Amino acid sequence: MEKRIKGFALFLPEISELLREKNYGELKKSLKEVPPVDLAEGWSQLSLPDRNVIFHLLDKRRAIEVFEDLSFGDQKILINSLESQELGEVLDEMSADERADLFEELPEKMVKKLFSLMKKEEVEDVKDLLTYEEDTAGGLMTTEFVELRKDMTARQAILKIQESFRRYHGETIQDVYITNAEHRLIGGLSLQALIASPPDILLKDIMSPVQVIKINVNMDQEEVAKVFSKYDLLSAPVVNGENKLLGIITIDDIVDVIEKEATEDIYGMGKISGVERVAEINYGEASAFTLVKNRVIWLFILLLIGTFVSGRLLKGYAGMLQSVIALAIFIPMMMDSGGNAGAQSLAMVVRGLATGEVTPDQLWKIVKKEILAGLMSGILMGVIAMFGVFVLQGFNLNLAFAVGFSLAMVVTVATVTGAFLPLIFKRLGFDPAVAASPFITTTVDATCLIIYFEVAKRLIF
Repeated sequence: MEKRIKGFALFLPEISELLREKNYGELKKSLKEVPPVDLAEGWSQLSLPDRNVIFHLLDKRRAIEVFEDLSFGDQKILINSLESQELGEVLDEMSADERADLFEELPEKMVKKLFSLMKKEEVEDVKDLLTYEEDTAGGLMTTEFVELRKDMTARQAILKIQESFRRYHGETIQDVYITNAEHRLIGGLSLQALIASPPDILLKDIMSPVQVIKINVNMDQEEVAKVFSKYDLLSAPVVNGENKLLGIITIDDIVDVIEKEATEDIYGMGKISGVERVAEINYGEASAFTLVKNRVIWLFILLLIGTFVSGRLLKGYAGMLQSVIALAIFIPMMMDSGGNAGAQSLAMVVRGLATGEVTPDQLWKIVKKEILAGLMSGILMGVIAMFGVFVLQGFNLNLAFAVGFSLAMVVTVATVTGAFLPLIFKRLGFDPAVAASPFITTTVDATCLIIYFEVAKRLIF
């Protein structure tokens, strides 16, 4: 995004000067050099009157592309500033999936008003797409695709594609799909393969089966992204339970899904509440109040849990701490090491679940692997910690062994906990990144204190 804004910034001085001079002829020429996506990214740098001027100077197709790339807030402002006829034309010509995403966010009253400005068939298309859940294949797909019959020749298919190209502006014509009379999917063909085929050959003789890559309309968007990644797809057909072709999903939508899911996972691991909603927020434009509002809930909850659990544990072992003050010196090291070890295994397992490398069915295999990894890391760190005790406290063998042995156990338990929690939450149907992360630190801290004090009680007292 930063690169795009800088790209628009190169044009901003010239655009601003032409706006001040009201030299709209030259401004229109200059705007042709700015990619629509860059113009949309830099939209917030323009005043409201200047936005309206620029939007009306763009040719129809570029204006629609800019509108599609704007944030929802900017789209809503523009909707309120356009004349009814112009607004209806923009909505009718938008990509089907982009238009459905817009209407998903609009209030019902505004939706009804906008429907009255649009063509009947476009309204029905929006209503059909809105019946699908936002985070499913149906919520991602567009109904703008090329559907061909198996008894067509390559020449006939190319003529139909040319007609569709004029209608869809070439945005989604990367692959074509072959159906039977009942619109059931029976094959697919890349545009490149079609162009290279003899003009009179029938499509049924050159099409490829699509049994592997077709996507059910109710498939979760994360699973859709995995299919695209596995098969290196640019587009994929979407079908219902009867194998009827409903639409297609294109790679640009999958890139958005990957970005959104990654953002949600990162925010979830950062203990930020409402991650699905927060993922839509532009951090650069968000106010400090907005940031606090989305962070403070989990901070407050974990403060209460941490205070209660850690406080109760420390109170229970207060007598030991008073007898051997040196025990307190190593509590921060113990808790930090456990937290770091748990966070590492948590991150690895969450990533594995996201990419499909790990499944909940592998629970015990992963736990055994992490026990071994935790023991190896813990023993190494425990030995180092023992030498640290000798340096700080002199040759106190009992204390050194208590710290070293406790640290080895803490790292092992934390490593296993970090791997175990996301797998359990995944099996229970929760997002592992969002559900497991808030509990890992509190769980490991409490476990760490119990292990440390119990080991010390047996070795020192």
